[in-house]
Amino acid sequence: MGAQRLRRRLTRQLVAEGVLHEKRWIDAFAAVPRHVFLPRFFVPENGTWSAVERADPGWLERVYSRDVLVTQLDDTPAKWLQAREFGPVTGVPTSSSSMPGIMAIMLEELLVRDGDRVLEIGTGTGYNAGLLSHRCGSGQVSTVDIDADLVDAARERLAECGYAPACAAGDGALGFPAGIVFDRILCTAAVSTIPLAWLEQTVPGGHIVTTLNRPLGGGLVRLTVGPDATAEGRVCARDGRFMPLRAHRLPPPIELPEPTSWRPTRLTMATLVKPHRRFEFFASLELPGAHPLRLPGDGFALAHPDGSWARTRNVDSGTEVAQGGPRALWDLAERAYARWETLGKPDRSRFGLTVHQDRQTWWLDQPESALNWPL
Repeated sequence: MGAQRLRRRLTRQLVAEGVLHEKRWIDAFAAVPRHVFLPRFFVPENGTWSAVERADPGWLERVYSRDVLVTQLDDTPAKWLQAREFGPVTGVPTSSSSMPGIMAIMLEELLVRDGDRVLEIGTGTGYNAGLLSHRCGSGQVSTVDIDADLVDAARERLAECGYAPACAAGDGALGFPAGIVFDRILCTAAVSTIPLAWLEQTVPGGHIVTTLNRPLGGGLVRLTVGPDATAEGRVCARDGRFMPLRAHRLPPPIELPEPTSWRPTRLTMATLVKPHRRFEFFASLELPGAHPLRLPGDGFALAHPDGSWARTRNVDSGTEVAQGGPRALWDLAERAYARWETLGKPDRSRFGLTVHQDRQTWWLDQPESALNWPL
């Protein structure tokens, strides 16, 4: 099947999934050739990464799949060359072409209007900038990435497709180097807090859509910028998660000791850490800094930088938990679950975020709510 037919098939799939609705974005996904931006990438293979390029069998079908495609490991292009020459390598993904479904969700959440000037934080392959350029016009789009090599490659691929947005290398947390003011900012990487520079580069009434880099309770938020570099908005019901900006990466979690004492619990680790479970977002507010850890097999644990930890196991009678460190982390999680039930089990869409120069605050239902948490 040729690229055009595969592209149209992918677009139909996104519409059928309910992540793509607006005609202008449907037209963009049907028109922008994703394969131009992905001449090579990595695919997972038994805990390692294999290198795939344009001439390989199945390359085009993978490009037009609904999967995320990793394009860089460990912040260096050398890993791809190593994998190509010597076989699969290990490494941590540091750049990718995101799942088309998540891209569609974010682009529609941006609420772009004709004539809007849009800044993309995180150029990556350039594919998302191509979609923005098709929808808005190249002259209305700027994109920035901290990796100058990625920016150069993206600029060439965009030009090959007939697009010429303003491309710059720089720290996306600082906005666009030229200091232009935008109607919309879209960050395709995750941030731990909302950079104040973004508020200063967005017109009052403009929107910022980004994902939050949090070990629990990450996902999409859309903020509306107010006067004096403030912003307010809500957590999006439709979820999406991205790699963090380099400056916003989280420290590695602690190593866990072997448990020695177990007790029964009605709360499961899956309920706490799985994003599709409604409790996960509230848990992130009540347990700030707690990291979910994947254990060998299908197990999970919870750890905190202060040395507190908890892990669960399934037994014939149900679930048991062991915990240790300076705080009884699982006791706190159980109390948070009981509080969440008392509040009516609010899902992520009932929470919002207010950003001021000196503080960033989560709230439930309304900004004036007595239930609030610092970001």
